[in-house]
Amino acid sequence: SRKKKMADKVLPQRVRDLVPESQAYMDLLAFERKLDATIMRKRMDIQEALKRPIKTKKKLRVHLTTSFQTPKPDAEDGEALVPSWELRVEGRILEDVTSEKEEFSTYFKSLVIELDRELYGPDNHLVEWHRTSNTQETDGFQVKRPGEENVKCTIMFLLDYQPPQYKLEPRLARLLGIHTQTRPVIVNAIWQYIKSHNLQDSHEREYINNDRYFQQIFECPRMKFSEIPQRLNQLLVPPDPIVIHHLIRIFLQDSQYKLSCEIALLDDTLKAQMHSFLLSTASQNEIATYDNKVSPNHQCVKSIHAVNHKMLSIMRCCKS
Repeated sequence: SRKKKMADKVLPQRVRDLVPESQAYMDLLAFERKLDATIMRKRMDIQEALKRPIKTKKKLRVHLTTSFQTPKPDAEDGEALVPSWELRVEGRILEDVTSEKEEFSTYFKSLVIELDRELYGPDNHLVEWHRTSNTQETDGFQVKRPGEENVKCTIMFLLDYQPPQYKLEPRLARLLGIHTQTRPVIVNAIWQYIKSHNLQDSHEREYINNDRYFQQIFECPRMKFSEIPQRLNQLLVPPDPIVIHHLIRIFLQDSQYKLSCEIALLDDTLKAQMHSFLLSTASQNEIATYDNKVSPNHQCVKSIHAVNHKMLSIMRCCKS
């Protein structure tokens, strides 16, 4: 345990008397005890804070800008001979003057722009962007295509929820009164339902006796608590995307027009940072490394002290 390790680090009083400089080491131990107590108290404060909602609402204004280029017969570029249009999707957070501006793509897990399949065929009507581990953030997305007809398009945004959120299977969603939520909130709602309907087995406490609703959803009359996470995987899907249906209007002259709409966001950044702090083991690993370096030296001091004490006892016996 931590207390036992701390006690093992204390130098014997006789060694401290013989080596006055060892007082600096003892002061470090005292400081370590205070620091451990402070960190433990702060961790408990964070754990309590994570149980309370600390989300803030934001509005993301999305701008859809369409530009149209007419043919230019005297242009050297071959593409300029064909009428074309360009759609740009970008946006910004409203009334966000305090924090540093983030790139538009920061808020999304994926974005899909679907154009009229009849106009652009099965191989050229989709534009997709999906977040990966090495994604480079961008301040907007753009699509450019030839054409001089109005184009129907559907823009689908999948928000990058942190922590991740999931959509529940319809029957479970109706039963729990939850449509889309984080996994811990969903598991807690299931536990509250079990408690309020007395589904826990009175003799074998690790089992749940499913009522008729749970039997339909989980497809079993009885299950262990430990089985819930695995069974829940089959009942969770990614959240619904935000869908914008848009008509790209083409004017027979060089022109540009803009359409705006708003997306409501829940900013949970602080909660995610607090959660990652609790899960982080980097600092504990570093402290353990230093402890392992100090321990052999401390044991060596104690061994020398024991040998010295034994030799002094022998000398006293010889004198007497």
